[in-house]
Amino acid sequence: MPRERLDCTAQGATENMGLYTGRGTRMLEIWGRKNSYNVQKVLWCCEELRIPYQRHEAGGKYGITDQEEYLARNPTGLVPTIVDGDFSLYESNTIVRYLSARYGAGILWPEDPAERALADKWMDYQLGTLFPAFREALIGLVRTAPENRDPEKIAAAVRATAGVIPILDTHLEDNEYVAGSSLTMGDVALGSLVYRWFELDIDRPDLPALRAWYERLTERPTYQKTVMVSFAMEDPPGAGG
Repeated sequence: MPRERLDCTAQGATENMGLYTGRGTRMLEIWGRKNSYNVQKVLWCCEELRIPYQRHEAGGKYGITDQEEYLARNPTGLVPTIVDGDFSLYESNTIVRYLSARYGAGILWPEDPAERALADKWMDYQLGTLFPAFREALIGLVRTAPENRDPEKIAAAVRATAGVIPILDTHLEDNEYVAGSSLTMGDVALGSLVYRWFELDIDRPDLPALRAWYERLTERPTYQKTVMVSFAMEDPPGAGG
């Protein structure tokens, strides 16, 4: 597919004009709405590494993702999608790994194989354990109108999450971040989902180590900018207001 960006995504583009760590000044392009927790992973990663990027609204009320040109880059029809030079990529955790490896070696991408494996493990935990448990609560509380919510399904998802998130809390009792003493791609994969866990109006168990880790994240300007924003779904296309 040609390098030129999709014409239909120019609306709402935003930029971070920093420099790639140790690289040139090529502009990364990101497709996705800023209130998507998966898109937020990529935005936070870029901010941490000072990768210059341009974000194009896509998904949700913005559409785009069902159009032929978008599907040629990302056949899942989901967000995010990135284009880095002549290379395009989708799947949020894969994008975070790619950016961390290419532009953040020794920063978000640990150079020590054991530390890197820990970061990888927690990325897989986010995708394979934490999100599946929390999914129905997110859909019910964020993507569903109050009158159409299923309280029992939401409550079951919250209980399921409360059953698996202590695994992370226990690990953080002896670690400032998931792979040790510094922020890595493992924290980036978890941070936007855990933000919702703490900010939604739900019953949560008292998990002091998890809370302390979360508070460390909230002190980072990059996290504040990209994750600590409204995650409410926008009105559907054509809605008034």
